[in-house]
Amino acid sequence: MLVAHERKRKFRDSERTRGRLLQAAFREIHRSGFQSASIDTILAATNVTKGALYYHFESKEALGYAVVEEKIAKLTRDRWLRPMQSEGEAIEILIGVVRRIPRSPQDVRAGCPLLLLSQEMSPLDEQFRKRLKRIFIEWQEGVATLLRKGKSQGTVRRDLNPDEAASFLIATVEGYCTLAKNAQDPKVWKAGIRNIVGWLRSLRAPRQSRRGGGRLMSKGRVVKQRQ
Repeated sequence: MLVAHERKRKFRDSERTRGRLLQAAFREIHRSGFQSASIDTILAATNVTKGALYYHFESKEALGYAVVEEKIAKLTRDRWLRPMQSEGEAIEILIGVVRRIPRSPQDVRAGCPLLLLSQEMSPLDEQFRKRLKRIFIEWQEGVATLLRKGKSQGTVRRDLNPDEAASFLIATVEGYCTLAKNAQDPKVWKAGIRNIVGWLRSLRAPRQSRRGGGRLMSKGRVVKQRQ
């Protein structure tokens, strides 16, 4: 029993060490970029030896791939994919997600880690590119699925192409993120959010075309619209 308990403790300690290394690497890569990220800075932040780091990650590249798969992918799922699975109208859900994107001066200065790493490493490293591409595809498919659900419920315009709209939304979000980072001005990002929300509202189905045979709810009663 004591041997088994000791093994579990060592496993938990090892997992905690790995988690600390990943978190420190994510911060360092986000701040400095992958190529300029310092292993020594990561070790100093975690008080871990170089030998322990290479026990968990065989190379700096392996550490970077793990950051993409376990930190950046999770960030995208937590900010976008999970909230998009909630109940409600598709457009309102998307508006809520956009409005909750962090917009503090610190967030604006840092920029989007997915975008920054894609711009830096996709032309240089095929393994980075493939991993980052999977995150973008998962993000786009999540938005498109929600818009298709909205169309089936009659709350999203029937003429909308969900895949194209999803791609446009992601490109616009990342574009405003870049503009705000370059300007180092949260006002740019706040203006971007207003414009994105306005565009999302334009995707709503006209009231008279919503489900119910052209009927609307009025004070708890179903009433036929005037033609």
